[in-house]
Amino acid sequence: MKLSNNTLAILSNFSKINDNIYIRTGNVIRTISNSENISAYATVEETFEDEFAIYELSQFLRGLRLYENPEIEIFSDKGYVLIKQGTHTIKYFLTDPDLVKAPENRNMRLPSQDVCFQMRAEHFDKLMKASNVFGLSDFTVLGEKGKIVLQVRNKSDPTSNQASIIVGETDENFELNFDKNNLLMIEGSYDVVISRQMAAQFTNQDFELTYFVGLSSDSTFNS
Repeated sequence: MKLSNNTLAILSNFSKINDNIYIRTGNVIRTISNSENISAYATVEETFEDEFAIYELSQFLRGLRLYENPEIEIFSDKGYVLIKQGTHTIKYFLTDPDLVKAPENRNMRLPSQDVCFQMRAEHFDKLMKASNVFGLSDFTVLGEKGKIVLQVRNKSDPTSNQASIIVGETDENFELNFDKNNLLMIEGSYDVVISRQMAAQFTNQDFELTYFVGLSSDSTFNS
């Protein structure tokens, strides 16, 4: 089996959410953070015929990148994967599935859909760059004066620098806060849905890739 570039990119992204992963049979891969406030799933091009667990996904991916066009052969019953190219072979040992954090084998659904907007790739990129330039830790979705506004700031400091982008309209007032470090989505544009039950869904517009991220507890939603 050869893993496509898209699948490799998704696995690399998932390793930032949790560096261990449990791959089930089929063509859907899933991950969840140890704190369970970030989860994601993606439909990929490959179909896995065996279930297996990797304890250090980032290390496994670095092993694949040692070669330009590697193939993998999975021996889950023997507890290892072979990474092969030509005469070169790496024998990479798997881990016990009980030792990794694995999400349930089902697609999550938000309990309600209260705020909806599109977040273009360039908008998110600009805001994240601004947060790095100005040392801002919080990402906020604001509903104010009829507009949906994305904003980066330090919410504990009323005098902190801020960067904002208007992304939609609303007739409600809300302040929905995220820890910037929890927004680990792969680069791209997203359809965003937020529930007043303190959870958000980010669905990639180009791939079958969805993230769920918990909001900070100080978020407020006032109709």
